[in-house]
Amino acid sequence: MQSLVNYALAYAKAGYYVLPIAAGDKTPLVEFADRPPMTAAEIKRAWRRHPNANIALRTVDFFVVDIDEHEDGADGKASFKEYGKEHRDLFPPTLMQKTGHGGIQIFYKKPRGSEMTQVIGWLPGVDVKAHVNNYVLAAPSNGYKWQNDEDMTLAPQGLVDAIYSVKKQVSHDEPDFEQMSLTDRERQLGQRSKTAELFEQVVNGLGETGGRNMALAAFVGGLLYRNVNAKAVYALAMLANQNTPKSLDDHEFDKTFNSMVKKEMRRRSGD
Repeated sequence: MQSLVNYALAYAKAGYYVLPIAAGDKTPLVEFADRPPMTAAEIKRAWRRHPNANIALRTVDFFVVDIDEHEDGADGKASFKEYGKEHRDLFPPTLMQKTGHGGIQIFYKKPRGSEMTQVIGWLPGVDVKAHVNNYVLAAPSNGYKWQNDEDMTLAPQGLVDAIYSVKKQVSHDEPDFEQMSLTDRERQLGQRSKTAELFEQVVNGLGETGGRNMALAAFVGGLLYRNVNAKAVYALAMLANQNTPKSLDDHEFDKTFNSMVKKEMRRRSGD
């Protein structure tokens, strides 16, 4: 595989925060959270150590609308197309790339002074990568290819508002109990969510011996998908394992946990 160091240097010269990414599991090969951009010397040194590394760009000054087919069956291309029918003005022409598995990523500059963050599930199958510590792989990393030569356009404020109004609706819509009949209140309180089940699993443990690894994988994956910090997920998973009558040993626990973290990082990178 040809070293991508010259592309990485060109991205850095253009003002991007560059990261070397493992070609196999798409994990960063340097510490980067809340740190300044890598210098040219640091980039050369990183690629000498890891000549087959892919390139990622941190979403510091831009954000990405990440359109894909998710494992939960959500078709991002279909939902984005449907949303775009009535919101064409929110998506002016801008830089786009194809991901390694056929997804599409749309790049916009952040409006000046905006503090944006990641939004998983903005639309079904559509995520927004926007936190300063999020990153996306960039062409010519394996399978990635720019789809046009447009400049990266400044995002309309209406698009930013639309992203976070949907996030607010998804995150904070609560039932108005004062307007419900007693029967409706009981029915609402009796509904069980996946999030509630995850919390209960901390106390109830991972179940029977034959399904512990699968239960742990689902538990860890469910929390990571909800954007819970990996360290917190590890601590909660440890508690769930400790509350399992025949708990997994440390080796099996760490193997399953690390596998799910890598899987989630691949999902967040858009591949």
